[in-house]
Amino acid sequence: MFQLGKTIVSEDIIEKDFVCNLSACKGACCVDGDAGAPLDEEEVKILDDIYPKVKPFLRKEGIEVIEAQGTSVKTVFGDLETPLVNGAECAYVIFDEKNTALCAIEEAYNQGEIDWKKPVSCHLYPIRVKDYSEFSGVSYDRWEICDVACALGKELQVPIYKFVKEALIRKFGKDWYAELEKVAEQNFNK
Repeated sequence: MFQLGKTIVSEDIIEKDFVCNLSACKGACCVDGDAGAPLDEEEVKILDDIYPKVKPFLRKEGIEVIEAQGTSVKTVFGDLETPLVNGAECAYVIFDEKNTALCAIEEAYNQGEIDWKKPVSCHLYPIRVKDYSEFSGVSYDRWEICDVACALGKELQVPIYKFVKEALIRKFGKDWYAELEKVAEQNFNK
């Protein structure tokens, strides 16, 4: 672990390789698991605002869940997240002709309907950020469903922090990312 400003960063994001391989995993991270995508208060407001423009991209099941539970839900622990369809996939999941899970929010963004790509927790994956009172922890969330992404990252020699560069800049800013690159180059030769 090392410190960058008000973040404590796991060395794994520099040392481990990762490139999503949707053709192999079919977007399992949006379908498997027992929780929705983590959200912050600002993102909850954004989801409420953009829902009318995202709705045409959603599946019937997703619309039903969102209209019954809301564009976001609060867990028993007080955390905010996206709602789930039958305790499985995220309510914002859509499937392409190859049955690969995609994000309706991102699809609306890609088609110019909205100017917000998707929740930052999704954009950052496989990095997770946990906020504490004095700092934020930035770590690699290792999940076996992403083994194919680890293999592809290793083959292409792409460290996690480079794979999620755009998302890290979105979350922490260009200066923070530049400092991360310096740490990687000076200490890890990456």
